[in-house]
Amino acid sequence: MIQTRGSGILLHITSLPSAYGTGDFGPAAYRFVEALERARQHYWQILPLNPTEAAYAHSPYSSPSAFALNTLLISPEMLVREGYLRKSELEPAPGFPEERAAYEAAAWYRERLFAVAYERFRHSGPDRGFENFCDEAGWWLDDHVLFVALKDHFRGQAWTRWPEELRGREPEALKEMRERLGEAIRKESFLQYVAARQWSALRRYCTERGIQVIGDIPIYVAYDSVDVWAHPGIFKLDDDLRPTVVAGVPPDIFSKTGQLWGNPVYDWAVLRERRYAWWVSRVARSGELYDLFRIDHFRAFADYYEVPAGDPTAEHGTWVDGPGAEFFEALARRFPCFAIVAEDLGANTPAVQGLLDRFGFPGMKILLFAFGEGIEKSAHIPHNYVPNLICYTGTHDNNTARGWFEEEATDEDRQRFFAYIGREVAADEVHRELVLLAMRSVARVCIIPMQDILGLGAAARMNYPSTAEGNWMWRMTPGEFDTAPFDWLRGLTELSGRG
Repeated sequence: MIQTRGSGILLHITSLPSAYGTGDFGPAAYRFVEALERARQHYWQILPLNPTEAAYAHSPYSSPSAFALNTLLISPEMLVREGYLRKSELEPAPGFPEERAAYEAAAWYRERLFAVAYERFRHSGPDRGFENFCDEAGWWLDDHVLFVALKDHFRGQAWTRWPEELRGREPEALKEMRERLGEAIRKESFLQYVAARQWSALRRYCTERGIQVIGDIPIYVAYDSVDVWAHPGIFKLDDDLRPTVVAGVPPDIFSKTGQLWGNPVYDWAVLRERRYAWWVSRVARSGELYDLFRIDHFRAFADYYEVPAGDPTAEHGTWVDGPGAEFFEALARRFPCFAIVAEDLGANTPAVQGLLDRFGFPGMKILLFAFGEGIEKSAHIPHNYVPNLICYTGTHDNNTARGWFEEEATDEDRQRFFAYIGREVAADEVHRELVLLAMRSVARVCIIPMQDILGLGAAARMNYPSTAEGNWMWRMTPGEFDTAPFDWLRGLTELSGRG
């Protein structure tokens, strides 16, 4: 359970200012930590740090690896400070946009820098830190770097289109390719080492200033991932290693055909036989990266929706029992003090609530969901909160507070909102009123998206669920960072007993 009262900001790394196309682990991240400290915040919530791909519009929830870090987050400036680059080698930087992430251009630019940095590393002599990292991380790193090298070797083709002996991971074939692709493997290992060093340094900076990092674990993994390639037995696949069922959610008032996510579904019977080893490793890795972490789509541990592979929509799926309490008991035996936040949005069934109550996991409440019909009984309205939860104005999947008010709220929603706060306000004041409600609530933790601290409209939204284009791109500009109302936030934090 969350024991102390506090607050924080939701801002993904890619949304930080940077001169290099996307936010990273560089100077702006350190400035943001300092701003959190000045504002008396105790939490920095981010999205998953795993690698992203252009094929999935760089969604951090569709990654080719559940364990590796996204090398796009490596800071060029920090590479200079670490001695892998010279400052002159950063110039000339392309004219990247300040307000949007330019992932492809940023990847192209960084690849040139990474090639220079790796060559310098290659000729610098033995590096004990690198060797230790490879030894300690080998349990996930060895498969990951081989997967990356093979993907590049086969010009980006999915692993299902590789030669049969590689698809099936025949030992001799893997050994041959490890030798053949040795330089590419070592380069990716180097980049993972650099990313780990930069993230660890930033984490230490957070810890020194009393900031805890809340990470995020997507419940499922991508089919074209090292996880499915290396561990096919824990997924529901056929003899040809293709999914028999895929993940999604059924039709509801928001989608007449449901949401067809397409991820392979876990074979929990096999995982149980293996004492949940893969998931234990995943939680262990998350403990290395974060202070506490949110599990996305927590409901799937109680029961999950699976759709026959090949179906064009999610209309004909079925609900299947998840691993339930037995899974968390296995985790508790391995990690007596693991800190999980349950993403329990949507239908909070008795089975889900039973898991939350039994293990003391805090759930989530969203103020943007609070002002519809039946407001007096809404689980998201502050007067119905219990202390052991995290209150948000909205999450990365929601509109901004101002965007909600201007584009999504009905006239009735607005009137209920006005009645609840006791006055009518203009659109440019809505975000502050929602932040006030969150801060004053009994929820022990409240997290505010940076867009709502800044009072931005719908153009600053991070993600539109069930859409494939235009997501994950919002960035805070340097000017917005410099003028952000951190002093106002500090005063409100102290007045509400969260400082």
